[in-house]
Amino acid sequence: MKVVLTALNSQFIHSNLAVRYIKAYTKDLDYHCIVKEFSINDRREKVLEELMREKPDILAFSCYIWNIELVQSIAKLVKLVDPKIEIVYGGPEVSYDSKSFLEENPGEYVIFGEGEESFYQFLSWRLEYEKFKKESIASEERLELEKQFLKRRRNIAGLCFKEKGEVVLNLHRELLDMNRLVFPYQEDDNLENKIVYYEASRGCPFNCKYCISSTIHGVRFLELERVKKELKFLVDKKVKLLKFVDRTFNCSSKFARAIWEYLMTLDTETTFHFEISADILDDEQLELLSRAPKGRFQFEVGVQTTNNQVLKNINRFVSFEDIKKQVVELNKYKNINQHLDLIAGLPGEDFQSFKKSFNDLYSIQPDEIQLGFLKVLKGSPMEAEAKQWGIVHSPYSPYEVLKTKDISYEELLILKKVEEVVDKYYNSGKFKNILKYFLPEFKTPFDFYYELGMFFYNKGYLSRNISSADYYKVFIEFNEEKLEKSSEMLKEIIKYDYLKFNKKKWLPEFLNRERIKEEERKVKDIIEAGKIKVSDKYHIEKFFMDMESYVLSGKLIEKQLYVIFDEKEHNEFFVEDLV
Repeated sequence: MKVVLTALNSQFIHSNLAVRYIKAYTKDLDYHCIVKEFSINDRREKVLEELMREKPDILAFSCYIWNIELVQSIAKLVKLVDPKIEIVYGGPEVSYDSKSFLEENPGEYVIFGEGEESFYQFLSWRLEYEKFKKESIASEERLELEKQFLKRRRNIAGLCFKEKGEVVLNLHRELLDMNRLVFPYQEDDNLENKIVYYEASRGCPFNCKYCISSTIHGVRFLELERVKKELKFLVDKKVKLLKFVDRTFNCSSKFARAIWEYLMTLDTETTFHFEISADILDDEQLELLSRAPKGRFQFEVGVQTTNNQVLKNINRFVSFEDIKKQVVELNKYKNINQHLDLIAGLPGEDFQSFKKSFNDLYSIQPDEIQLGFLKVLKGSPMEAEAKQWGIVHSPYSPYEVLKTKDISYEELLILKKVEEVVDKYYNSGKFKNILKYFLPEFKTPFDFYYELGMFFYNKGYLSRNISSADYYKVFIEFNEEKLEKSSEMLKEIIKYDYLKFNKKKWLPEFLNRERIKEEERKVKDIIEAGKIKVSDKYHIEKFFMDMESYVLSGKLIEKQLYVIFDEKEHNEFFVEDLV
């Protein structure tokens, strides 16, 4: 029997942990298993062609909010091409309303809840059933034995299936002992240029109303020495980014410290991403993290809102001041990237409150500010309370909020525009000096990003692709049209940020470039004399503004200056005196 485990990931660089777990957990069964991964950006017809080429007996889909509609459409096409192929759905998107989902969609089975043991038992039963159907048995005895086989399906916890036009929902399965999981990665796996996912624990100690993790109580952990061994395997495969999917990685201080300490000892360029709760970072964790190699860790901190009443509305019993204190402390070490999340559309939060939340986060200066929008997930407490808060959300995945009694549809659209420019300009980290020029011109950071977002929208830049150079040019337009200011100094700042992060041999025509070979020769003489330690690959550019003063203190001073960009070491040197 051939089974194809299918993942439709949100991006090409992502990988799917669930299908790998299933394959590893069932490896001792006598069947042929293949994992096929695609992205939701792949054409439906291409996915169908590749799946049908495998000629599977069973086709299993890993279902999430970002891929469920594509999964449903592909399943329909599969059944049109070959009705004999049995379809199994699994994953969080089909685990809450499995019965109604199966009633409304083609396919035979849904695995709901944690899938490893349920899929193992289902597959064991299915293999036995296949073997039975091939045996030579008298017809009367066969009918009775077949009834018994089909009846056994009802004993597989976590399985939902179709039987004689009806959908049967079996009992829920108890949570799995984490240490029974089989490590899902193999020596021959190609993990280059992929974001690789790893799970050291399951569950969450908190009960946030918007999260389906709140419906499962308790946290389970893998045995510590096993975690170390498995992480070493992935490090040895030179994985670039390894993301822990643990819901709150540092909920056990002892467990978190042990893993962080181990990862700090490794000689690796792998970056490890963790979702943490900043307010429960204790002194021992902070002291350890202060010694982490730069770039080894990056943290995602779910702030969601800085409005303490709204936090209570969603069952997050924490003060923003507690989160801020620890985030600021981590910032002092300058060795760990921090991504702070906000969610728009939370119950009780209006536009002004969200604006304050944004400005509060911006004041901390995290490496990234992620602006998300409330998703009303099936089975979450938020779904049950949606009417109470006037929350109207899309009936289509990902079930995003459209409006609430506190924030309008139009206001959420404005925040979408803010989110786009924040992600492009702040989160990329490539426009820091340009942003430094504009922020003092506005009352708050939010006001700046709001005006920039609306400017983008009114110019039509949000509805079409623009070139990388245009992302810089728009600041000149914004400066001259919105602020009605001269752009001579601004162009020098843009030139500096552009050269810092782009190819040096070409500049967009809207930026000034004056090449004086004699002066450049003098700069090279300074380098060759050893007065400036620079690599063998560097670029010299003339500026008509004191970029050193601006970078250090934000002062706008007209002055001729040369900047040496060290392209290997990513350093800059400022040269004023050419004598």
